[in-house]
This record gives sequence, structure tokens and C-alpha cells, in this order.
Amino acid sequence: MKIYGDVLSGNCDKVRFTADQLGLPYEWVEIDSVHGRTRTPEYLAKFPQGQVPAVELDDGRTLAQSNAIIRFLARGSALLPDDAFAQAKIDEWLFWEQNSHEMFVANMIGHMTYKGQSKETREAFRVERGEKALDHMERQLSNRDWLAADHMTLADIALFAYTRNAHKGGFEMSGRPHIRKWIAACEQQLHSA
Repeated sequence: MKIYGDVLSGNCDKVRFTADQLGLPYEWVEIDSVHGRTRTPEYLAKFPQGQVPAVELDDGRTLAQSNAIIRFLARGSALLPDDAFAQAKIDEWLFWEQNSHEMFVANMIGHMTYKGQSKETREAFRVERGEKALDHMERQLSNRDWLAADHMTLADIALFAYTRNAHKGGFEMSGRPHIRKWIAACEQQLHSA
């Protein structure tokens, strides 16, 4: 399997973390998405959406979109239990991550790191929505160790990818002890793979 990704992307981290956690062999193909490498004719012929991450399986089939990829990779593992309701709870977090977290937290990380802009130039509505997303996670983690189960699942990997770097988007994390504890637990779990 080949994973096409940008080491600076949290969405690509999700795929890498999942593959590493599961011990799946892969070749990492670095694609500089910031400088248009996802828009070349060769890349678009393989991945018409023109984004990273993307994977090419050993049989030549391709798949894009981080959450679709991690769901595919994790099938049959503890990261995506077979129980239909457990999967639905994980999906609930995956959909929320894309709509209510990434659009705001990741966007502000990109604003300050990729674009090199100051904290003061962030869009107020994105900051407000990012703060709400982080507050929601803080509340959810106040009485549990993991987001969707009693162990790490894809929900945790998906949210960890950008949450661990929220401070780089100007979000204050010192007042979020439950998220910080969860980040440390995710780091320990993922580095022990």
C-alpha cells in the first residue's frame, strides 16, 4: 500500500497513525500539497479529487478522504469494533470532526502556520466555533478516557490529529485539562504501536 500525504497535514496524520497502530505495511509518498503537487496531471489521473491523503492499494485500487481511508484500514480491528452501534458512535465523532472541529481548529492552525499570519488576524467566527468544539471535547472527556468507547478508537485518532496542535492555531489549551490528559494518552498509545 502507498499512502500519499503531506507531513504537515493532520488529515494525513490520521491515516499514518491508523496504519502504524495496526502494524500495516505501507510506503509513504510525500506530496507537497501547499505548492500544487496534488494538482499535477499525473496525480489527478490517480486521485481526481486532487487532495491528500490518498491511498493506493496493492491491487491498484485508490481511496481518498481521511475518514474513509481510516475506516477502511481499521475494519475488523479494535479501532472500529464490529458492533453496529459502536461503529455509529465512532462515525458520529468522525462526522462531527469534519463539520464542527476541523473546519475551525485546523483552519486556524493553517492560518497561523501555513500562512504565517498572526493570532490577531484570525476570523472571529472560526475562532468562536473552534473554541466551542474544544469546549465540547473537554466536557465529553471530563468523565471518560476515550471519546467513543472504553479504549482508543478511530474517533480518538481522528480528533487527536488536529487537537494536539490546536495551540498552533492560537487556542489556549491550559484551561482544558481533560483534553491535555487525553492527548497524552493518545500519544502514549500511538507511540507504543
